[in-house]
Amino acid sequence: MEQQPHPAPPGPSVDDPTGPVILVVDDDDAVGKVAARVLQRVGYRCCRRERESRPSRSRARTHAGRLDLLLTDVVIPGMNGRELGERLAVERPETRLLYMSAYTEDEVILRGVRVAEVGFLDKPFSLDGLTDAVRQALSA
Repeated sequence: MEQQPHPAPPGPSVDDPTGPVILVVDDDDAVGKVAARVLQRVGYRCCRRERESRPSRSRARTHAGRLDLLLTDVVIPGMNGRELGERLAVERPETRLLYMSAYTEDEVILRGVRVAEVGFLDKPFSLDGLTDAVRQALSA
């Protein structure tokens, strides 16, 4: 008998003001906007959408509440997404990481992201793919 895959845990309720908080970082403004809007529509709270690593790191450090997830492109201006994730892991160890990239897995590995060890989302992504990857990253 073939085993059925386990369904992803449900996302937050749109009406839940205490839902998970996500910082979205992508230098492609259209991608960042779409990701933030989709996540907000399904009940996540986006504390900010950033295009560069330095303001993102500052935003993460100074954000008053909890920060549940950093969703970042691997290639962004300033320090790359991996470096941003590593620094945030020291400053806010409770924050989970989810990387995304349009580069091939080999190119991403060359930039220091071990795809098998972290949450990773290929771009372009579907809206369901985005929400599923976020759910999995938050439940890991």
